[in-house]
Amino acid sequence: MIQDLCSRSQEVRFGQSSPASMLVISACLLAGFSSAFSSSVMAQTGTPSPANPSSDDIKQRERDLDAVRAQQKSAVELQERLKADIAAIGQNRAKLNQQLIDVAASVRDIETKIAEAEARLLPLDAREQEIRASLDSRRSEIVEVLAALQRAGRRTPPALLVRPENALQSLRTAILLGSVVPEMRVRAEKLVADLDELVGLRKSIAAERDRMAANRDSLKDDQTRLATLVDERQRQQSGIEKNMAVEAARAVELSHQVDTLQGLIAKMEQDLKSAAKAAATASRQGVPGALNGKPNLGALKDPGRLSPAIAFASAKGLLALPVNGTKIRDFGGSDGAGGAEKGISLAARPGAQVTTPCDGWVVYAGPFRSYGQLLILNAGGGYHVLIAGMERISVNIGQFVLTGEPVATMGSTSRVASILAANASQPVLYIEFRKDGTPIDPAPWWVVNKGQKVRG
Repeated sequence: MIQDLCSRSQEVRFGQSSPASMLVISACLLAGFSSAFSSSVMAQTGTPSPANPSSDDIKQRERDLDAVRAQQKSAVELQERLKADIAAIGQNRAKLNQQLIDVAASVRDIETKIAEAEARLLPLDAREQEIRASLDSRRSEIVEVLAALQRAGRRTPPALLVRPENALQSLRTAILLGSVVPEMRVRAEKLVADLDELVGLRKSIAAERDRMAANRDSLKDDQTRLATLVDERQRQQSGIEKNMAVEAARAVELSHQVDTLQGLIAKMEQDLKSAAKAAATASRQGVPGALNGKPNLGALKDPGRLSPAIAFASAKGLLALPVNGTKIRDFGGSDGAGGAEKGISLAARPGAQVTTPCDGWVVYAGPFRSYGQLLILNAGGGYHVLIAGMERISVNIGQFVLTGEPVATMGSTSRVASILAANASQPVLYIEFRKDGTPIDPAPWWVVNKGQKVRG
């Protein structure tokens, strides 16, 4: 009905404007607003198309089908490349480790880019809605301006929010040609300014969303690649450690016999064969060599190493956080239960990749009390690193892991009881450093400049 009225309004001649034609223009403007918002809602809710689709609908479906086929072909090609890469790696542990570290770093870099894009979109989206609301609230005023344009140009102006670029061009042309009467000029120029900003915002938002979509595609490919590499690492590890499943079950059984983290560490390193072996190896390792009193960062370039490249005590200011996220609780702050925090908590993205901040031996990997999934690394020199709150851990007890190596993934919600009590909506990772069994402030170890962080 409104579309029919709009088409008829094109027949209105100069000097023939009437209350009826003003109503038609108002209806056209309303159609523009309604169409913009309804199309947005349909895109988000997936409203089904009519029973008799138009030729445009059919063409769009064909394009969508072609896109799905292209994605399927790309996935098959990726799997073939991954198989070839795994075959080329063979039993070369160093080569496998390096690929794990490199791909995990790529995953985390892309996660960061996506998070930054989302942050940039927030004010853009908010400003777009603000301008739309402003235009909507000035509808009667805008109808007057558009009516003047119709009388001058003998045609219906484009719908503002559906085609703001066309409406902007029409207004600019009218102002330049003097088609807008002086008393309307100020309001027309204000409308031009708003439409100009709206057009710019829509272009910026579209560009950000395109970049984000490309990054999400890249992230999906890298995550697939990383999962394949992790599976190969664990397959090779199972060939070395024949009783991994038995040891894992035994570890969970022993964890039920203790109530504290320190008790768990002691229990594992005393009573569990693989953890005891890892602890013994850690205690036998000497302090890694240093150059001019500084840690030898060159040792990190050996992906085949089986002991820490840098003494943990010497790694201050060099370690990267295990996951991309925002710190929500700090060491020494209130834990919400009358005590003090013994570590830090980071709010992360759902499904985020977790990597090791340092070299170390896995002495526990599994569920524990209110911590959810818990990973404990013996970093040597009496230091232990505890990481909790993941959905899935991908390493085994007794395994030696390198700085930056993928060890776990986050879930969709928090899994640490103390964080759940705080009603955190995001998944949260808890990190704690201990020296000789006592929690210590991890702040001195975290890298300040991202360019200085260490990687295996």
